[in-house]
Amino acid sequence: MPDLIALTDRGLYCQAGDFYIDAWKPVHRTFVTHGHADHAHAGMGEYWCAQESAPILQWRLGEQNYRYLQYGQRQQFGDVIVSLHPAGHILGSAQVRVEHKGEVWVFTGDFKRDTDPTCAPYEVVPCDVFICEATFAFPIYAWPRIDDEIESLVQWVDACGAQGKAAVLYAYSLGKAQRVLAHLRGRLAQPVLLHGAMVRGVHVYRQAGVPMVDAQSLLELPPETDFAGRLVLAPPSAQNSAWMKHLRAYEHAMASGWMQVRGNRRRRNVQRGFVISDHVDWRSLISTIQETGARRVLATHGNTDLLIPYLRDVLGLEADRLRTAYGDEELQESVQEATEAPGA
Repeated sequence: MPDLIALTDRGLYCQAGDFYIDAWKPVHRTFVTHGHADHAHAGMGEYWCAQESAPILQWRLGEQNYRYLQYGQRQQFGDVIVSLHPAGHILGSAQVRVEHKGEVWVFTGDFKRDTDPTCAPYEVVPCDVFICEATFAFPIYAWPRIDDEIESLVQWVDACGAQGKAAVLYAYSLGKAQRVLAHLRGRLAQPVLLHGAMVRGVHVYRQAGVPMVDAQSLLELPPETDFAGRLVLAPPSAQNSAWMKHLRAYEHAMASGWMQVRGNRRRRNVQRGFVISDHVDWRSLISTIQETGARRVLATHGNTDLLIPYLRDVLGLEADRLRTAYGDEELQESVQEATEAPGA
């Protein structure tokens, strides 16, 4: 019996229901798990997605033939029943549950289990086959409490101010930036200053009703402004760019799961690293797989070298790697940022 969901050169395909999931080449019908550029592409016939992702997809892809579903709403394609469930990654992110003749497959897309006030929390969906990301599938990745990282971030901003410097935090412009702003509510005396590539995404989240700390575009302020003690949020692509000259004296840091490893911080050439990730860490990935009750796991877009042997030898599951085109989120976001705010 063929797999219910199979890898093709255009994306993951369900032949029984005649639809794709997160297709990366033009197809007639695709489900889209979320709005990051490695999962949402232009040129599709129909886009099926969670209602909460509507403002993000319209911002990123413009007017398309969107078909929205509420979380948990069931949609039938022939003998196949599909529903979307919260993935906890960014606003509107969704897992795709596919059921056919009593067998259930779930594709997570990107997901996380940590607290995030900007999106619906992850929902465990029981299944027979679980297709999941493996971005941080290595035991060294164990996320600290987000409240502790935010407290350290506030202390760093204050320390920069005492030295007459601005505090520049690099973060992805979709999801990570808004999460940081949401956790900073009530924690800063002055509005956060935004790189131009951040402005539209923050506005989209505010329009969707997500509460965040006050923020404004840095370029709205006069050139002679003293930025000492101000938190500046910028995309990773801003590092070493001409835009940084606006700030004069500053320290810079990055918010990313990769900051768990000191060597990554050195390679990024930043003074500080805050371990804030929108992906699942090792412990939560393993516990999630167990909670689904899946007998078979297909891991994609990440580090599978340790995960697959662990699932096979320790948990006794059938496990393999699925080589999709997803995963280089940082590169894709940098390209997106460059096109959204040229010269910002």
